[in-house]
Amino acid sequence: MKTNDTGTAVPRSKRSGLVVLNLFLLLVLGTVMLAPDVGAQIRGEIQNPRVRGEYALVGGETLGDNASTVYVLDSANRQLVALRWNDSSKSLEGVGFRDLVRDANSDPDR
Repeated sequence: MKTNDTGTAVPRSKRSGLVVLNLFLLLVLGTVMLAPDVGAQIRGEIQNPRVRGEYALVGGETLGDNASTVYVLDSANRQLVALRWNDSSKSLEGVGFRDLVRDANSDPDR
């Protein structure tokens, strides 16, 4: 038996268990580091990277509904989202989404 820093004996079975645990953790770390990137991770160059948003919020009402609506404008990415509060589920629900770039480039005569 070996002794630790305090002078007490450490059984051989505990030492071998710790060695096995450390080898397992080293294997897991190596697997994570060598694993390929997943699709949600941005690596290298992509064609249309989404920039960090700059948001403005405006409260309002919708026609035919008594719930208040919050309009969220992301001016950096030029997108608009409308959300309303659902009292029964106590959560925000998406009402609509608009891509303002696509709207600006669409046919105005339609």
